[in-house]
Amino acid sequence: MTQDESFEITILDTGDTFLCKRGQNVLLAMERLGLQGIPVGCRGGGCGICRVRILGNGKYRTKKMSRAQVSEKDESNGIALACRLIPEGDLRILPVGFLRNHSN
Repeated sequence: MTQDESFEITILDTGDTFLCKRGQNVLLAMERLGLQGIPVGCRGGGCGICRVRILGNGKYRTKKMSRAQVSEKDESNGIALACRLIPEGDLRILPVGFLRNHSN
């Protein structure tokens, strides 16, 4: 793996596919390309606007996210905030939206 390595991200409901550089979050990579497949909020892991479900066996890690928006159970079920989602391989994602009253 090299520092310049990129991973292919596919947003399933729009069919958009784009590259995300190693260490870059998915939301930033999408925005830099002018795409709009994932809703954009605070960009800091707190608001929950950019919630996505990671489908399949994609490899990734996440930075700190608000537990009010993504519970540990959600995270173990492949839910993350795109602004805190760092791919370590190709990913297929589906935006799942903001939850006002999170009750897990």
